[in-house]
Amino acid sequence: MHGHLLLILPFENHSGVADLNWIGEAFPDILNRRLNSAGYMAIGRGDRLYAFDHLGLPLNLQPSRAMTIRIAQMLDADYVVFGSYTTDNNHQLTAQAEILDVPALRLGPDVVQTGSQDQLVSLVNRLAWKVTKQLDPQFAVNEQTFLVADGDLHTDAFEQYIQGLVAPTPDDQVTHLLAAVKLDPSFDPAWLQLGLAYFRDENFPEAAATLGRLPTDDPNALQADFYRGMAFFHMGDYREAEDAFTFDSRRLALPEVVNNEGVAASRRGKDATAIFRQAAEADPRDPDYHFNLAISLARQGDAAGALKEVEETLKLRPSDTDAQAFETQLETPPAPNPDPGHAITDWQGPLERIKKSYSDTEVRQAAFELEQIQAMRLGSMPAAERAAVLVKDGDAFFQRGLVLEAEREYREALAADSASAPGHAGLAAVWGRDGNPRAARQEAKASIRIQPNASAYLVLAQLDLSANQLAMAQQEAAEALELDPNNAGAKAMELAVQKQENRSQ
Repeated sequence: MHGHLLLILPFENHSGVADLNWIGEAFPDILNRRLNSAGYMAIGRGDRLYAFDHLGLPLNLQPSRAMTIRIAQMLDADYVVFGSYTTDNNHQLTAQAEILDVPALRLGPDVVQTGSQDQLVSLVNRLAWKVTKQLDPQFAVNEQTFLVADGDLHTDAFEQYIQGLVAPTPDDQVTHLLAAVKLDPSFDPAWLQLGLAYFRDENFPEAAATLGRLPTDDPNALQADFYRGMAFFHMGDYREAEDAFTFDSRRLALPEVVNNEGVAASRRGKDATAIFRQAAEADPRDPDYHFNLAISLARQGDAAGALKEVEETLKLRPSDTDAQAFETQLETPPAPNPDPGHAITDWQGPLERIKKSYSDTEVRQAAFELEQIQAMRLGSMPAAERAAVLVKDGDAFFQRGLVLEAEREYREALAADSASAPGHAGLAAVWGRDGNPRAARQEAKASIRIQPNASAYLVLAQLDLSANQLAMAQQEAAEALELDPNNAGAKAMELAVQKQENRSQ
């Protein structure tokens, strides 16, 4: 991963057609997702809007260059991507992007892409690839892999999704986002935003149900489960809230998520001291974590420990009136806990504080730091072992449909060990998915030359099945089964070949 932080602003509408204003927000939405997949850290829309609000700027403002630099510096962004778009009478759209290197205060050359409005997603994907190549000329992922991302998403569904993002009221947001998921039920970003719209509208049952639709391996699953946990919390369903927060904290232990896990557990009468201590140690500068730990310690009868944490709270936030009152309460020795090790059931003190906000950018930063640790670990491995780990990660991405991320991992595996048969087989699968049969066949054959394997034979079988070369496809499926008799993909391929033979007769 590059680790560079990017701020991508909505593009300006230079078409003179007000009905096309929504397209401006389409650019940061797609560019964010593609550049995140390419290894950058793009600042999410929520964090961008927070920065605008913090600076007292209208949320729909098109900032000047000077204001853009100020916003970028506030967010510690390394680069800013901004631009404009226009159209002609043939519904052709031309987009122009510029990249500002914030530390150097230097603009790169214009990036231009033209295409049909009806193929907006493809147009922005192509622009995203060009932006990525300007940021990193050595970036190895093929342009076609960018085009595969959201390749089946219809423009009408995408328009309703973007209209839902920019709609002024929760009701309008829900209306557009419901239309988006009806037009394309497989578009998970629309389900996420629909759930968040329900949450903002305080329709917590619908928020929890909608956010629960995202697969657990979706890139937005952490955000979905954070707000699903918050929805259950507001409904008073603390068991489900704790489960949702626990899911997040086990995958990425951000202090706000760990804290909320502790709050939900405490509401269920559980001792959450260890959880609150984990949050306070992860971010000792946050007074709320010390306050919650103080409450939990006091519930367990540890007045001295609780007083110490309250004092830390007041050091960090001297005007905290609840902490001041709690300090006074703690200075009066409490009655002994009749059941040490369990919470005091008739607790008369304050309740723990829950964290209500989630920063997607912070999550990506934390994930990047974890990947850096993994990269250091991988760097100490022998080349073949390092390649095997990277291929395994690539396979996991590919199975989730994250083709761009998968190609990055396979290429890194082959950079580590060019004789990695699984690496070539993985890249062959990517090329097959990208619609480049010639390159896919070359990679699959290269894999088999190094070491015959079922994965590469299945790529060849799929290519031959698509070309109606049924005898070859049958033979390749048989080769795969000989190498791996229990391979479900090979068995499915044999059935697919038989069905196509029957249709041809």
